[in-house]
This record gives sequence, structure tokens and C-alpha cells, in this order.
Amino acid sequence: MTGLSLDWSTHRRGAQGSDNFQLTWADDDQLYGAWGDGGGFGGTNSKGRVGLGIARVSGPGSHWHGINRWGGFDPEHPAQFGGKGKSWGMISVNGLLYMLVVPDVVPGKGYRNHYEYVEVWQSTDRAATWHRPSWRFLQSENLTIPTFLNFGKDNGGVPTELGDYVYLYFIRPQSTTMEHAGPRGVELIVHKPGTLYLARVPETSVTRSKAAYQFYGGLDETRNPRWGNISQKQPVFEDPRGVGWCMSAHYNAGLQRYILCTEHGASHTGQMGIFDAPTPWGPWTTVAYWTQEDPFGRTRPGSDLPWRNNVFFVAFATKWLSEDGRSFTLNFTGGGRGKDNDSFNTVSGNFEVTDLIKSEYRNSKYETNSK
Repeated sequence: MTGLSLDWSTHRRGAQGSDNFQLTWADDDQLYGAWGDGGGFGGTNSKGRVGLGIARVSGPGSHWHGINRWGGFDPEHPAQFGGKGKSWGMISVNGLLYMLVVPDVVPGKGYRNHYEYVEVWQSTDRAATWHRPSWRFLQSENLTIPTFLNFGKDNGGVPTELGDYVYLYFIRPQSTTMEHAGPRGVELIVHKPGTLYLARVPETSVTRSKAAYQFYGGLDETRNPRWGNISQKQPVFEDPRGVGWCMSAHYNAGLQRYILCTEHGASHTGQMGIFDAPTPWGPWTTVAYWTQEDPFGRTRPGSDLPWRNNVFFVAFATKWLSEDGRSFTLNFTGGGRGKDNDSFNTVSGNFEVTDLIKSEYRNSKYETNSK
């Protein structure tokens, strides 16, 4: 992939006052995704507000319709656990939904810290109710705010060589202490240097135990990945300008490429990066790299929706990819405190690609191809 183009005349916005929305394609052909700090579809920044809610989005990328499945304004089901937490990762596997959840205010500690731990929740009824495990991934293990690597419908279309596993990326936190605490708690920052880890877990063991998760530990002498425990993890992605406190990842089956999206530079400024690779562990090349001088959405011919340069999250729903992988509907969200990009946004576009040439990739060491 050498770039992408966006058709801003297709820009649509919903769920004003609610952000995030990393979507997964479930077995019922619907998209499910979590939002934060708002009332969801039909709500506002205050009406129906929950810290964590879940939406169901139906229809094609050009004409979607959102409903509050769990929490928010007039939901199909009320939010459990006080509707607290945040999520930037959900996946459907064998008819079950899994969601990666981090805390808002840490229970018993009285301060906000999204980085402190990660739980993996499970739903057996398409997000109507959720079950929490008794174990967690910890910031002290140099792991925070992960996202699932999404494939096709109900996790279909996983390449044979990856086996019957669920894959997920973790951010390495810039600090394992309260170093970045402010008046409201630990701040949402771009973590530098930007480092991501890759883990996998058998499809049948996603919530069973922490020990079931294996981490990428580099390549062996036959250039196959090594998998080990948390202490053996090695980076699969690095950007000196940092990675955001949230990200998204999916497999583009038409182009047979893995797509990773995250921030760099400074958060809430539209400094987004989109990268692609032939394997989940790289090597990565740059598809798009927006900067402070040229942020995501700086020019939007055809869209007159209110705007500020505050986007911090972009993602691709695999349901909204064309069969050849070249056309897409991208969804994004930003700051705004109830206005502009603090909402569910979509815009359609196309990937620019070169002729695919089979070659042996040299991925003994990853280097980010950042502009």
C-alpha cells in the first residue's frame, strides 16, 4: 500500500458526545463496538451518559444505523458494573464477543488511570450481558490498552499459518508509575518511544487464564515467530515519535495485508499513522502519516460538519471492506467535549496499491517507515 484517498462528501456523524467505537463483525452480520463518556446513539454528552456503552451498527458503510445495545440513552439492555471503564478492542469469535476493558477511576484508589490494568470480558448473548474474569494484565508488566486484531465475520478468514488463535496488540506504557498524573488523574498521552507487543491466545481460552496468552519473542533461525511468556516479549512495532494510548488493527483479506492505526507526536491533534505489513509482526511500511502541520482531516472537500483538529482514533471495520480490499469505510473519533469529533464518524475511501510482488521479507529487525 502506498497511500489512501478519502471522499469527504461521504462523511457521516452520529452519537454526538460519545467517542471511540472500535467495531467487530459478529456472526449475526452486525457490527458491535464500545463507546465512552456519552449517551451513544440518540443520546448526548449528558443524556444517557455512561463511561462505557456498547452499540450495534447495521447496514453498509455508506448507510449505517446505530442502536445502543448496552448502556446509554434508551438502550436495549442496561449497562452493568456501573457503566464504568473504557474499551478500544472488541472481537467476535465462534458467536462469542470479547472486549478489552481498562478502568476509569481505579477502584479503591480514587484517581483515574486507564493504564493500570486490562480485563478481558466475555458476552454469550451479543453484548446484552458481560462476564468479567478474576485475572488482569498489569501496567507493571509493561502492558497497557490493547486492541484485538480483527479478521472477517465472526473471526473468519484467518490465514491458515496463524492457526486457531486470537491475536492482540499491547501498548508499552511510557511509565509504570504515576509520573503523568495531573489534577484529574493519569493523563492520556502519546507513549514514547512508541512500542507495541503482540500476543496470541487459543480461541477457546480467551478468558480462561492469563497463562494461556503467548507473546511474540522474535524470529527463530527458520524465520518463524517464537512465542513465550510475558517476560520474553519483544516489540513488533516501534515509532520514535510514539504510539497513542489507543489503536486499532485488522486484516485486509483482499490485499492480504495487516493494517495498524495509532497516534504519534501528541494526542488529540490529528497526528495519526496507518501502517501495513505482510504478517502481524511486520515488517511495517507507512500507508499514511498525518502530522501537526498536516493533521487528519485538515481539508475536507464535500463535508461541512463542524470540525476541530482533535482526532485521536481511526479504525477500519472489516465488514466495510470491498472484496478486493481496495475500498473501505473508515471510522474515527476525537476530542471535542460533546462537540464536533466527539462522536461516531465515518468516511469512505480507497487504498492506493502497487503491484504485489512475491518476495522474501527481511524482518529480522523491524524499522518503522515513518515519514
